[in-house]
Amino acid sequence: MALLHKLAPFSSLHSPFTGKPYFSPPRRHLVSFSASPFTEKHSLERYQRDQWVYEDSQTMSFPPPSDSGSVREEDIALQLPELKKLLEVLREKRKSEGKCSGGECLPGNVFLVGTGPGDPELLTLKAVRVIKSADLLLYDRLVSNDVLDLVAPQAKLLYVGKTAGYHSRTQVFGRGGEEMDFLQQQGIQVKVIPGITAASGIAAELGIPLTHRGIANSVRFLTGHSRKGGSDPLFVSENAADSDSTLVVYMGLSTFPSLAQKLMLHGLCPQTPAAAIERGTTLHQRTVFAELKDLSEKITSAQLVSPTLIIVGKVVELSPFWPASTKEESCLMQT
Repeated sequence: MALLHKLAPFSSLHSPFTGKPYFSPPRRHLVSFSASPFTEKHSLERYQRDQWVYEDSQTMSFPPPSDSGSVREEDIALQLPELKKLLEVLREKRKSEGKCSGGECLPGNVFLVGTGPGDPELLTLKAVRVIKSADLLLYDRLVSNDVLDLVAPQAKLLYVGKTAGYHSRTQVFGRGGEEMDFLQQQGIQVKVIPGITAASGIAAELGIPLTHRGIANSVRFLTGHSRKGGSDPLFVSENAADSDSTLVVYMGLSTFPSLAQKLMLHGLCPQTPAAAIERGTTLHQRTVFAELKDLSEKITSAQLVSPTLIIVGKVVELSPFWPASTKEESCLMQT
């Protein structure tokens, strides 16, 4: 998701690993797996975009030091002057537009924009229009580089992303609802522009219907995060192990082994079809298909990295990319 500040309103990748059950859609082109379509925490692109913040700072070297701990400390140390500089940029922009009087400036607009799973062609027309006309854009790790290419040259960008064990800043971004609530409490007008969710976009890319008559009558989105950074997911209820439902797990690479065991313990068939999709809808997409009991091992073997979406349910077998050799013994054939 991207948070945009608009100062004036406007009216196959084939897997490199061998052995079944790996398969990736042939539409994707072969690319280097060392590259990333997203903004990684110490990427050169991140510091190039944010360089305007550090131009007058004596505490930030450029390019940044390679040690992750020192980069983290410098990021935090810079936040107060960084925020002051953001306010200065916005204030000067308002003054140039004649929207300030007596030292007071009229408030602008903030947009919370859903930017989708990564493919810029999946953006809504409204999202593209707002991104192109924004004056300031705060973006997290999962706003792809292709989407950021749409930002106007004169706009200011600031990275506020986080990964496991590394938050580039104190909690600026949480969930969309939390962000909207905080801004409204400050008297700031907020508009939300929804995007295609990763679950819908990536599942559709693979030909997986999240619900399907006679196979899955509901879908459940789960967070794979552990609140304390451990290996157990936040919450898995007995109801999550429903053979007639589809489970979509966000951010679940580290906790999925525990999640899979709990789902099977609560009665979900070990042969339930499942898929893990790394960097879905981008040219770097990689996909692993396997039965639930085997998916954790296959994810490890394939060395999938974040962001990876995991889909569990009988509907996965409806994908044209599901390995045909496993269909005879699947849970779908048993129902």
